[in-house]
Amino acid sequence: MENLYFNNIKFILLNFVFLLFATNSFGQLERKLVQEDKDVELTFNAPRNINFFTVEPVESKGLHFNIMHTFGELNSGVQDLWGIDGGANIQFGFEYGLNDKTSVGITRQSLDKVYTLYGRQAILVQNESDSRPISISAFGGVSMNTSDYDFLGDDKPSSADRMMYTAQLMFARKFSDKFSLQLSPIVSYFADANPIFLIDTEEQFNAGLAVSSKYRITRKSYLTFQYMENLNNGLNRNFGIGIDIETGGHVFQMYFVTSRALAEPYLLAVDNGDIGGDFRIGFNVNRIFGKPKRNVYSDDD
Repeated sequence: MENLYFNNIKFILLNFVFLLFATNSFGQLERKLVQEDKDVELTFNAPRNINFFTVEPVESKGLHFNIMHTFGELNSGVQDLWGIDGGANIQFGFEYGLNDKTSVGITRQSLDKVYTLYGRQAILVQNESDSRPISISAFGGVSMNTSDYDFLGDDKPSSADRMMYTAQLMFARKFSDKFSLQLSPIVSYFADANPIFLIDTEEQFNAGLAVSSKYRITRKSYLTFQYMENLNNGLNRNFGIGIDIETGGHVFQMYFVTSRALAEPYLLAVDNGDIGGDFRIGFNVNRIFGKPKRNVYSDDD
């Protein structure tokens, strides 16, 4: 009777150990499968790369603050401190994550005092198993020139004539921890056929194709690049090269760029300097407020 009792105890203990081992093994297998198919993060260091938006989202309840500057042309010389005295075009903005894939924002550019309301939506997110090899996001914005044209009297533009509309699709792939590439068709439309805005195109509808990239050079710094070909208005192409530096929740972006424009419709409508001859100094500051699920500004685990 005693042996039967101990045999039952041993049988129960052995089954308990087996079940514990099996549960742990299946749990590890499940975690491994989930990790293999998780979404790729940090395709870019911030929601903007130099001038253009990227596929990088603002996570749910996160608030992205961004301030951007471009100055005068470098070839103005030492007398104007290589463009610094020429005055800056400044744009600042806030973008709020409604969820992990949808965000809304507002920006204000000092050139023509342009306000833009916009939304961004992640359509597809690249994953580590490569069953989704690219990320796709969409941007749509409505802008308004709020400059004072009272000196024109009855000829000043109406509210409807001050409106501009922009749409952009972003196709990006993170090829490795070092290199990411994005291709972005972008279009804009000016409500007024002959606006008196500080732009250089006579076209109401403008189209461009932008390329953005980043390349990691140290643990916390990245070489960045942008190029946009204007497709229908004959303006010079937009070109920029810079460096991103990540420091404890901030991303500082310093660059040389041929465009003074910052607001999306103006990126397509303002003429750019010649590559290599008419560069401007520019810099952006990016900061996320709130408690997102991950640090969007660090590749470190």
